[in-house]
Amino acid sequence: MARNETEHQTPDKQSVWVLSTLGNGSNDENRIKALCSEFLPKVVPFDRQMKWRSSRGFMHRIKMMRPELIVLEGTGLAGGVPLILARLLFGQRYVVSSGDAVGPWVSTRSRLLYPLFSLYERTLCRCAAGFIGWTPYLAGRALTFGCPRAMTAAGWAPFTRTVEQRADDRATIRKQLGIAPETIVVGIAGSLVWSKKRKYCYGWELIHAAKACNRDDVCWLIVGDGDGKDRLGSAAKDIKRGRVIFTGRIPQQELPAYLAAMDVGSLPQSVDQVGSFRFTTKVSEYLAFQLPFITGEIPLAYDFPSNWLWRLPGSSPWDARYIHGLANLIESLSHEQIDAKRSQIPAFIQEFDRDTQIQRVTQFIGDILEASALQE
Repeated sequence: MARNETEHQTPDKQSVWVLSTLGNGSNDENRIKALCSEFLPKVVPFDRQMKWRSSRGFMHRIKMMRPELIVLEGTGLAGGVPLILARLLFGQRYVVSSGDAVGPWVSTRSRLLYPLFSLYERTLCRCAAGFIGWTPYLAGRALTFGCPRAMTAAGWAPFTRTVEQRADDRATIRKQLGIAPETIVVGIAGSLVWSKKRKYCYGWELIHAAKACNRDDVCWLIVGDGDGKDRLGSAAKDIKRGRVIFTGRIPQQELPAYLAAMDVGSLPQSVDQVGSFRFTTKVSEYLAFQLPFITGEIPLAYDFPSNWLWRLPGSSPWDARYIHGLANLIESLSHEQIDAKRSQIPAFIQEFDRDTQIQRVTQFIGDILEASALQE
């Protein structure tokens, strides 16, 4: 086929395209495939290990095929830049789905890059046909940047367990870890990535609260791995053996059993333009197990019923006020208080229901496609 013939292929009107900048097979890709499943989406190949080669291939595919709509999960440059260029050069329509505020997040890594990435975030939103925020706060942020449409799809727990299965899992994991049935377990599950700037990673607040808490009938369970795990271990070396337990990396299919072993979940987020915009996937997972959780004074803590959670003071989970508040809370916490919180968490929460979110996204994407057709 001659080159000039290739460049004039018929536009692909068969399906919506989806792409995740975390790569093929990632949880983010699975999320966006599910949300767009009613459109039988075409998944764009993307190798995170060779992201710029994938980016060039993505741009070439857009130029050749011109799909009706592309839905991007994540805001990575390798996915966002081709979409901005395609919008400006070819009029390509796209939707962005994101769980983070790009500019503020980058500023925690490099103040020098903050202006550049803030401009990128604004441009990505302004050129988009729509935005799917993991939280309503991110949807509002996109609208202020000039995105014409926005909605919220907060995500869902990727597993379900019956009450009987949870009880069996709880007993099994506690026996495996040497935790007594009557012990109160305060835990967190997540990636233990160390922030050099903040000198913090998930679980840091638990270690320091454990040092200040004198109870022997409380266990602090940290599920996950990362470059911060050894730092947490060093910080916990003077704590009585068995009071802090590290599991290391756990396969996702085994995570529900560890959540079942907990009594209280930790949801540490900073009260700023990074943490305040987030729900994090932990919320849906904790609530799927009717697990009450502890967090800071972020918007989520006021938008959700207070009888599901405890709010702590302080601007961040590495703030001394937060850690002091956490230690004081656990020092006096009873099983009865935990049960009272747990009993208030409903078995079904619409905001974190998979089918409900798919239905809403289907309507959202459908309206964008219809508006696009009317403009042609």
